[in-house]
Amino acid sequence: MISKEKQRIKVRSIIVGCVFSLFLGVVGAKAVYVQVVRRSWLSEKAANQYEKSYRLQGKRGTIFDANLQEMAVSVDVTSIAVHPKKISNPRSASTAISSALRERESVVAAKLTSGRPFEWLKRKVTPKEAKKVEELAIEGIEFLTEHSRFYPNKTLAAQVIGFSGIDGHGLEGLEYHYDKYLRGAPYTYKVLEDALGRGFRAESDVSPDHYYSGNNLILTIDLNIQFIAEKALEETVTQFMAKSGMAVVMSPKTGAVLAMAHFPAFNPNAYGKYDKDLWRNRVITDPFEPGSTMKIFSVAAAIEAGICRPTTVFSCENGKYAVGRNVVHDTHPHDRLSVEEIVKLSSNIGAVKISALLGPERLYTCLKRFGFGQKSGIDCSGETSGMLWPYQRWTPIDTATISFGQGISVSALQLLNAACAIANNGVLMKPFIVQAITNQSGRLIQRFGPAKIGRAISEETAEAMRKMMKTVTMEGGTGVNAAIEGYTVCGKTGTAQKIDENGGYARGRYMAAFLGFAPEENASAAVLVVVDEPKNQYYGGIVAAPAFKKIMGETLNYLNIPPAQKGDTLTARLTRGTSE
Repeated sequence: MISKEKQRIKVRSIIVGCVFSLFLGVVGAKAVYVQVVRRSWLSEKAANQYEKSYRLQGKRGTIFDANLQEMAVSVDVTSIAVHPKKISNPRSASTAISSALRERESVVAAKLTSGRPFEWLKRKVTPKEAKKVEELAIEGIEFLTEHSRFYPNKTLAAQVIGFSGIDGHGLEGLEYHYDKYLRGAPYTYKVLEDALGRGFRAESDVSPDHYYSGNNLILTIDLNIQFIAEKALEETVTQFMAKSGMAVVMSPKTGAVLAMAHFPAFNPNAYGKYDKDLWRNRVITDPFEPGSTMKIFSVAAAIEAGICRPTTVFSCENGKYAVGRNVVHDTHPHDRLSVEEIVKLSSNIGAVKISALLGPERLYTCLKRFGFGQKSGIDCSGETSGMLWPYQRWTPIDTATISFGQGISVSALQLLNAACAIANNGVLMKPFIVQAITNQSGRLIQRFGPAKIGRAISEETAEAMRKMMKTVTMEGGTGVNAAIEGYTVCGKTGTAQKIDENGGYARGRYMAAFLGFAPEENASAAVLVVVDEPKNQYYGGIVAAPAFKKIMGETLNYLNIPPAQKGDTLTARLTRGTSE
């Protein structure tokens, strides 16, 4: 009996031992699985409970002009953060901090009591604000070095350069278009949390003293020429009480943009204080009807096609000519004019008669070769292609009006670049505004240079057009106010009535323009001036031509282009210009 009892106890002990051994084996296996197989997952999960990472951006690269003068730089600034759980008295701290930073107390108080290990109080503060907060000596406040964009020339070339935001990303202009090159490499700022939930600083993944900065841009823009253009443009817009103005200076041989001016301007250091309409680069983005400046391209198409020569004479109907049910007018009545005189005196009727012989297909084809109706490919964002409908959709009046710059829209850049093709013996160049990208050590990463788009017209046609355009600035021409003593200036005036909201032409609202280049042979610079809605006077020869003269004259002087010797050139001096 006793032996059977002992046997049962022994069996129970064995069963219990086996069960406990099984449980122990399961626990051991689980421990091995968790600590060996899932080790990395466990470590990450644990780290997430006491470690927080905050991403900061490295220093943006510098933007230089063609002479390596700084146009946009990044400077070190202080940002202020807080570890809320280290703040012993949030109420009094929020009062003191909000006063020092000129922030709402409720906003500061919410951050100090958020319970999070880390909060930004204010980023990129002024030195005065940083000093005031530092003097408070509040435990849990931390001062971190970040980078702020600074534009030393203020409004100069503002629409071209653009600006970047608080996080170091480009938002407008070249800052936006070349953001991936300018933007610095990111680095991580870590905040650790102890067992009591209090945050404290850890080492960043990359030391802020050694993170990688962004690359630099070297532009084709010359700040001296840019200043010349902006000053002349401001004077003109102010004098004629205009809505706004644009001016562009280019190198006809290369397509390099030497200046791109706007007025009114804005200060990118405080871009938020200005109307957003002032931010964009309107030379690139805004299309407009070119008016009579288009006549030189219509005439070039006719000469290229061989249907007329500069000496060919057309009847200009004494200032009134019917095209179907529409009537085309000239500003001044003329009887018979040669093609050269049609350009010189800017006759609409002469241009219409030339285009009628040329026909829509040949006119359209030549205008496309000049780059109209398509983007130029300049390295700027938001470029418009303008508007040039396919010739199959043209009516006779469309062909007529396009010949003198109505029913077609262009950008200021397109228009000047097309004129540069005439100056460049008929070859159309691709315009560009950045000539090189370098790293922080100055090592060249990428270079951009002249690139041909194609031939717009033959050398012979280009030469004939230059000779005709030269007469525009001579005695009796519509652009006499653009003549520069000692230089042969080739140009063309333009006055275009603006389109209203309903698609018709607005009464009393005009765009006045003058484009040209100098000297006639081997042109060193080409300039376009466009003035939007001038008051009292609105003809391009009166409003825009004098501004062209100032910009071109000072630019040639700056570029050390000597005037022709006396006797080699004929210069007309008139006190009053002839309107087109």
